Amino acid sequence: MALHSELPVYKDTYQLVIKIFECTKNFSKEYKYTLGADLKKDAMQLLRTIYKINRSLSKKELLEVFLDEFELVKMQIRLCVDLKVMPIRAQAALALMLEQIGKQITGWHKSL
Repeated sequence: MALHSELPVYKDTYQLVIKIFECTKNFSKEYKYTLGADLKKDAMQLLRTIYKINRSLSKKELLEVFLDEFELVKMQIRLCVDLKVMPIRAQAALALMLEQIGKQITGWHKSL
């Protein structure tokens, strides 16, 4: 079993979390402590779940949990754009990262 921090999906998710923190620091006060805080918390949860998946014997169940959490993060990012609190350019960068992570997780899920 590889260390969770050496997994490509962990590294990509870590970069996603950093980008989300960078994007949310410019949110207006109205959204910074609501939508921004939830988005950061849920992105951090993705990292925690990858750690748990890597340590678990029942990876398939936790991968399903990750996929659910992943969809919530994608919805929150879309909401940020629709509310005009996140520029479309930032959303585009996040979308590329999300696509890469999604492919890796789907591959991991299918391999089990």
